[in-house]
Amino acid sequence: MSERKSLGKLLRLAREAKGLSLERLARDLNLQESVLISLEADVYEQLPTGGERPLVRQVAERLEVDLAEHAEAWEALPGSMAEESPDPRQERLERIVMGVLTAGSIGLMAWLVVPGPNLKRGALDERPGQHSGPRAGVEIAAEPRLPRQGANKDYPVMGEVLPEVPRTEEGLLVILRAQDASFVHIVADGLDEKRTLQVSGPWLLRVKGPFIITLDNAGVVSVEVAGRNIRHGQSVGETWIGRFNAEGQWLRPKAPEELPPTRPEVDPEAPEGR
Repeated sequence: MSERKSLGKLLRLAREAKGLSLERLARDLNLQESVLISLEADVYEQLPTGGERPLVRQVAERLEVDLAEHAEAWEALPGSMAEESPDPRQERLERIVMGVLTAGSIGLMAWLVVPGPNLKRGALDERPGQHSGPRAGVEIAAEPRLPRQGANKDYPVMGEVLPEVPRTEEGLLVILRAQDASFVHIVADGLDEKRTLQVSGPWLLRVKGPFIITLDNAGVVSVEVAGRNIRHGQSVGETWIGRFNAEGQWLRPKAPEELPPTRPEVDPEAPEGR
């Protein structure tokens, strides 16, 4: 091989420039010194068949020799590009990339197949007003919760659901139900409540002592005091005022007393009629 095309000489000069002995270079590359001697002497017959180019590339990389700048010498090496063994680092990198892609694909398929239905089922279970099971997704009405009753539990404030007990220490139970809008005014000792009743629901409250109920448009309102229905007899659009004592008894107004009929006075001097 000519001096200009000799890769062996290029490798030897590069080794000597770095101050490396054959022994040291062989130890660094985990090669036998005889292999390096054959490479520097361009004696490729003593090398394994097909290993010429991989060995030259390995040594050139260690010695920082750019083989691309010596393309003609590289082409003169025995063997062909098809016979050249692949770069081990390139193979390792390709295996790592393929492994990552494979693992990612398997993980994605597992997530879609296994947790997917569970996530959908969980979303339905957490949806308010629905339940799981054979009829999952069917709306069900929430059951109203009434306040628990106990010996030491105070009654709720006005407007809340009260226990159906006519009389308690808190007062008399008053229930007003309206079929149309009506204004209500209740006055008692320490109580002065006003409210416009609607059809949506009754008004329940506790009242102590004597009290007065005033209804505007009384004909659309039914009144219950201490468990008794009060038949006020008023019509739609009329106003009714009801007075009750401490026991919840309706103090009906007294009807006006009827006077006996009077006879017309007769003038004694008047002539008698015929």
